[in-house]
Amino acid sequence: MTEKSKGNIKEEAVHAALKLVAERGWEQVSLRDIAGALGIGLGELREYVEDKTDILVALGRMIDRKVLEAVGEGDSESSPRDRLFDVLMERYEALNDYREGICAVLDSFLCDPKQAVIGLPHLARSMSWMLEAAGIGTEGVKGAVKVAGLTAIYLKVLKAWKEDESADLSKTMAALDGALGHADRMAGVLGL
Repeated sequence: MTEKSKGNIKEEAVHAALKLVAERGWEQVSLRDIAGALGIGLGELREYVEDKTDILVALGRMIDRKVLEAVGEGDSESSPRDRLFDVLMERYEALNDYREGICAVLDSFLCDPKQAVIGLPHLARSMSWMLEAAGIGTEGVKGAVKVAGLTAIYLKVLKAWKEDESADLSKTMAALDGALGHADRMAGVLGL
């Protein structure tokens, strides 16, 4: 295996896992299956992947990087809400590249909610990056409330994204717009 492929093994593991998950479901895919799909041994996979949850964390980081690169500095003239809308829509669009696998993982969370709970701190970290990309500070107690609130919004709209098969993600956009509008009103009431 070349140095270049060694550097990409974790990303390749994510792709292999999502392909297998789309076919079989999250619960039915083992680390051995992922190693086999990559053509490597389980011991070598262990050098790059802690466990199956680590694969989801790596997927989250891949999505974060893709979104952050796409939005760049953003439009500082727009309102924070508009910038956040743009950042999150970029994220939902990035998820489309892995739609079948992600939907299969989300379906598995219904049977094993513990996996969703384990993933929450990682998702909150991603949402912190999304706020930063939108130019919204995450410092202090107010920042923690913003991260928690955005995590809740993201999860709520993720349900709409999962059902939205339109090319323009119009149902997702409508759900996000409504959720951000509600959050704006709540933030005003709470003085955030």
